[in-house]
Amino acid sequence: MDYVVRVARADEWPQVRQLRLDALQDPAAPVAFLESYEDAAAKPDVFWQERAADAAEDGPGRVRQFVAESPDGEWVGTVTVLVESPDDEVRFGESSPVHQAHLFGVFVRPEVRGTGVTDALFREAVAWAWSLSAPRMERVRLYVHEKNPRAAAFYRKFGFVPSGRRILAPGDRGEEEVEYVLGRAR
Repeated sequence: MDYVVRVARADEWPQVRQLRLDALQDPAAPVAFLESYEDAAAKPDVFWQERAADAAEDGPGRVRQFVAESPDGEWVGTVTVLVESPDDEVRFGESSPVHQAHLFGVFVRPEVRGTGVTDALFREAVAWAWSLSAPRMERVRLYVHEKNPRAAAFYRKFGFVPSGRRILAPGDRGEEEVEYVLGRAR
């Protein structure tokens, strides 16, 4: 695999925006993401600038957006990691009694799926979570829509297991999101 996985920089907000918009046009987007293409495309540049700055290497430290970059500089995939503490306001899902990292916004361009890009993104994201010492992460979690078996299969292959927690998926369709967790090796 000739791709480099790294943290996106604040000045790369146009690429952050474009990759997100591309992800929201993927056929799996309705079960993979919580926003629509139309809503994301309507957001002003300042939104994308702040989003990129918050998740950059020198950002506030609670969020990191990892990207996979091809040898010619094209961004072909991404995953974002959010540090969650027990006393935080819950953004999605249920609160946890432990410090944890929450992976979300996973997208890999169709033409590079199955080449190891997703695995490389997850290795970097999880390694970053485990590297934190204050607070020390006890687990990494993510949610996957019950109608997204391809993603669920990858998460299981990587080592995530269903926690037994399920929450209603947005949209009032009676569908659910399943929490998957990866515990810290002792």
